[in-house]
Amino acid sequence: MNGNESLAVVILAAGLGKRMKSGLPKVLHEICGLPLIGYVLEASRELKAGETTVVVGNGADEVRAAAGEGPRFALQEEQKGTGHAVMVALEEMGPSFTEVLVLPGDAPLVRTETLGMLIEARRRGAVASLLSAELDEPAGYGRIIRGADGNVRAIVEEADATEEQRAITEVNSCTYVFDRTALEEGLKRLGNDNAQGEYYLTDVISAFAEKGLPVAAVGGGAEEVSGVNDRIQLAATAAAMRKRINDSLMERGVTLVDPAATYVDYGVRVGAGTVLMPMVFLSGDTRIGEACAVGPCTSIKDSTVDEGAQVRFSVLDGCSIGKEADVGPFSRLRPGTVLGEGSKAGSFVEMKETTVGRGSKVPHLSYVGDTTIGEQANVGAGSITCNYDGEKKHRTTIGDRAFIGSDTMLVAPVNVGNDASTGAGSVITEDVPDGSLAIERTRQKNVPGWKGGGKGKRRARE
Repeated sequence: MNGNESLAVVILAAGLGKRMKSGLPKVLHEICGLPLIGYVLEASRELKAGETTVVVGNGADEVRAAAGEGPRFALQEEQKGTGHAVMVALEEMGPSFTEVLVLPGDAPLVRTETLGMLIEARRRGAVASLLSAELDEPAGYGRIIRGADGNVRAIVEEADATEEQRAITEVNSCTYVFDRTALEEGLKRLGNDNAQGEYYLTDVISAFAEKGLPVAAVGGGAEEVSGVNDRIQLAATAAAMRKRINDSLMERGVTLVDPAATYVDYGVRVGAGTVLMPMVFLSGDTRIGEACAVGPCTSIKDSTVDEGAQVRFSVLDGCSIGKEADVGPFSRLRPGTVLGEGSKAGSFVEMKETTVGRGSKVPHLSYVGDTTIGEQANVGAGSITCNYDGEKKHRTTIGDRAFIGSDTMLVAPVNVGNDASTGAGSVITEDVPDGSLAIERTRQKNVPGWKGGGKGKRRARE
């Protein structure tokens, strides 16, 4: 959206959120992998405004860190209401901005398109515009009071509203666009004679209306005006955001077998043709390629899964899965694991800091850590790389086309060469040359006269 260089954005993020019953500032509570304020910043960033100021107070350093580089910050040391917060922001604001968008940092469902409509409504001759919505249950919100002509006459906070006013279902969202000059004049006359003893920004709107200055109301969706004041609202808002994310994925060609049981965080990318089964959790910096099959019951975090790969009943964290690779069921792949094209990490396999070459397989019941496996190799069931000596981690190398027999213990540091093999049940402590077979076993002892009965067992023990 162009033409907003004269617009300054103010995000109110100083509150503690007592009803959250948490030491964490309210705007830092997360939904779908992003703090509440992160969504507000994203929505306003797309407006390409000339400047953004975040008003901080409780947990100011934490909020600054979460907001990142880009915004300016204004410190509201004592929280005296929304009007006071905007006063603090104006003190930090550059002089060239002629209009001001004010929005709360705890309303993550507001859309950039709606904010654009709000800006355009003010520019059509109003001194201010506000975002409102009709709610079936308006409790907790300020009510929009309209005159007989339908114009906005006032906004009354619920604590100050009469019973008749509380019956009004059109509510205020605390999202406004102001002509800056009019806003500054209104703030100069703002008082705190109300139930909370605070300086309400809503009183500025009421003062405009009393003077006959035009105030435009733009209707938004009920979810867009919904703020987060307690854990119940946090969960409801998370569900709405999750639905928004999932709907967007399906519109782009991703199949969600059960969207209500699919959890995809903000910013996760999923390619067209991929199928997400129930109880899939995709989080962090994760990218799933096209035509993949993920789930059921799978968690993938900070990982890449390339085209055509399959991941079932597994947990991945910090991994890279190649094209057509096969993971699971019941694999745990830890940070630093890289599976090459067409490779496999099968049932009850755990890996970390391991690279598996193209076409190689670790089919089941194995632990592989700090290891490099070449191409077309096979690691038999029950095999373990013994990578930790009690003080340091050591690496294992398994060459191309190597065959590791079942229940092999590879005591690192150790190398198994190309085309080499190990016998089942071996403990390998020395390097295995290319093309060699390594067997390490004690001689089998057979006990004659062994019988299934108790007496035979006792004799054998003696």
